[in-house]
Amino acid sequence: MKETKDRFLKIKKNYLNFLKKQEVSSEPFHDKLGQLKNFYIPICDFIYKNRNQNKTTTIIGLSGGQGAGKTTISSILKLIIKKKFNLNVVIFSIDDFYKTLDQRKKMAKNIHELFLTRGVPGTHDTKLLNKLFINIKKKKFKNLFIPKFDKSKDDRTIKKKWMKLNKKPDIVIFEGWCVGAKPQNIKKLTKPINVLEKKYDKKLIWRKKVNNELKNMYKVIFKLINKLIFLQVPSLKYVYKWRLLQEKKMSLNSNKVKTMSNVQIKNFIMYYERITLQMIKDL
Repeated sequence: MKETKDRFLKIKKNYLNFLKKQEVSSEPFHDKLGQLKNFYIPICDFIYKNRNQNKTTTIIGLSGGQGAGKTTISSILKLIIKKKFNLNVVIFSIDDFYKTLDQRKKMAKNIHELFLTRGVPGTHDTKLLNKLFINIKKKKFKNLFIPKFDKSKDDRTIKKKWMKLNKKPDIVIFEGWCVGAKPQNIKKLTKPINVLEKKYDKKLIWRKKVNNELKNMYKVIFKLINKLIFLQVPSLKYVYKWRLLQEKKMSLNSNKVKTMSNVQIKNFIMYYERITLQMIKDL
């Protein structure tokens, strides 16, 4: 009993220290201990109970709208699982698998101009991501690297900056806004849902390509996920609000990062709107 209490106190201390570093003065975290007891620890217990028993790595998908806190939540889950269960947890984001700027420029030229903007299915290097998952499942960890994407440069970093997996992770937390997304019925694609689709995708080329990506390679990758956790967003208004906060945090943490204006954020969210709304319905 004392050991359990001591472990909780250590978790609590590390958790509060982590949140202190993440807080923005105008937007503090509320009910910190309540969230620890009623949200984070139950999710960690769920992950632990549903981990693979055959010593293979368990892949947990963590999905949710833009600015929903996936990165922060993933880090807290890792912190707790390591302290409570002594398991090796690795986090990586689908964002780190974006295609290079040159690759997206080619897509913009050959398929549709909207593919220059990273984010939607089709703008990720699915071959690289699938290969990584397969190697993890097969316990092949020699020379296994996780790429890193530099959002300030809108491009993938050089390989020497990638993260190397030196040993088998017990759990991988794979986070991303579209992780677990499903394709729509082709009939639903015909009606534009925002200005972006109406003005720039009149022939449905972009929408159909994104949807086909979800039907094919993304579906293959998402099947490798053992359990999916979806962070429900109340509406796109909250996505906008949370994205604003995310940009504010980025500007405070680094002077080198180029942050978006309010108008740019509204336009950026339009790229994600269709799939985000569909995921709210599906998941």
